[in-house]
Amino acid sequence: MQSENRFFDDLAKMVNGVAGTVAGAGREAETAMRERAKEWIGRMDFVSREEFEAVKQMAATARAEAEALKARLDKLEGVSKADTVRTPPGKPAAKPAAARKPKA
Repeated sequence: MQSENRFFDDLAKMVNGVAGTVAGAGREAETAMRERAKEWIGRMDFVSREEFEAVKQMAATARAEAEALKARLDKLEGVSKADTVRTPPGKPAAKPAAARKPKA
């Protein structure tokens, strides 16, 4: 025997409607928070990964070109790697053999 009780049916419909409303409000709040986060990050001048990788590649290319140009310049000037070695601070540079005075 099944009894019809309108109170429980109405209560179930109301709870079901409230659950749907709460779920919709949750989705709306999440969307609003995402938009606010995007705006906040946009004002912080962060760089995207793609922009970072592009600048990193440009820097590597510029570094390689600078090294190639330095090698070419050294070759044109006739400078060897031994000539470019710097003396430690506090130590005078060695004089070339022609500039030294012979000892008596």
